[in-house]
Amino acid sequence: MTATLLNNAEKFVIDLLNKKLASIYVYHNLVHTQSVVEKVIELAENLKVDEISSENLQLATWFHDTGFIKGATNHEEESVLIFTQFLTQNTIEAKRIEVISALILATKIGHQPANDLEKIIIDADCAHLGSKNFEDKTSLLRKEWEIAENKIHSDAEWTAINLEFLTQKHRYYTDFALKNWSKIKSKNIASLLKDLKKIKQENKKFDQKKEALKIKKNKNVVPERGVETMFRVALKNHMTLSNIADTKANILLSVNAIIISLALSTLLPVLDNPSNHYLIAPSVVFIIFTVASIILSILATRPNVTEGKFTKEDVANKKVNLLFFGNFHQMKLDDFEWGITEMMQDRDYLYSSLTKDLYFLGLVLNRKYKILRITYTVFMIGIIVSVLAFAIAFKIKETGSFL
Repeated sequence: MTATLLNNAEKFVIDLLNKKLASIYVYHNLVHTQSVVEKVIELAENLKVDEISSENLQLATWFHDTGFIKGATNHEEESVLIFTQFLTQNTIEAKRIEVISALILATKIGHQPANDLEKIIIDADCAHLGSKNFEDKTSLLRKEWEIAENKIHSDAEWTAINLEFLTQKHRYYTDFALKNWSKIKSKNIASLLKDLKKIKQENKKFDQKKEALKIKKNKNVVPERGVETMFRVALKNHMTLSNIADTKANILLSVNAIIISLALSTLLPVLDNPSNHYLIAPSVVFIIFTVASIILSILATRPNVTEGKFTKEDVANKKVNLLFFGNFHQMKLDDFEWGITEMMQDRDYLYSSLTKDLYFLGLVLNRKYKILRITYTVFMIGIIVSVLAFAIAFKIKETGSFL
């Protein structure tokens, strides 16, 4: 009798849900019902429930979500009515009908169990909360809410809803569920907390990016004082460094010019005397290093000449830096004024021009200081080598040999 009744119930529910349950119920469907039945059997066996009570639990579980064929609202009461319809084909005692109906109604969210059987069916109905496929199950429930009930939630809202349910509204009642499912439930809660934190961080980054894009699109806003100050100070520092480099190069150029003029006026007349031929080699070394220092000093300060013209296409494509004289010195005033006006109306173009001006000025400084460093090195080595050469020459003169 028991096996026949359960088989009839299973066939009845499977046929009913396959034919009448709408496809929008992607969570509360036959798969969910079968899963809960398996958990009920598992709990009943481990908790040593008697055969009749186990059968009552299984019957209630098969029918507990059949009311969804009429909709989600009050589906538990509708499930009881469907179970009553099933009884027209099967004879069950009135007392058992009352017990099974109560078990179906016990699956309503928030119901407080009145006995051990209600605890079992409640725990079985929420077994997925303590399982490894929790995320997959909740994803189906979320999709069902969106399609069937038009309840649309953001990722943060959905995660918060699940956290509230798991931590505040749900608990396991049976010893078996507490022992075997609570640990995984705790892991699921921890995972939700981690997801919520990650979502909040991503939302914060998105808001910051959105705000940055909003600022970027507002091209007609007057540049911020802090940005203006930054460009002004940076450009001033670069110009100061450029002036220092030019000054150092000019000092070396002047010193070497004086040295070579004195050398030519003093050494050359002396070298005509055959007795002073020993001074020729150190003098040549001295003059070579002096001339090299002069050439390097000139290279460090020599300006580059550019074309000095730009087109309207260059301005439209933001390819020309109108803040550098080398890009416009051959342009007509009207064309230059037009280009400047276009640049001032475009905040991005203005900042881009200032940035390019700063960048290319830095490249010029890098070239100047590299050449300047080489110049000072050549000058220093030249002085040392020249002094040693003259000392050796005088020593040779006195001794007649290197010894």
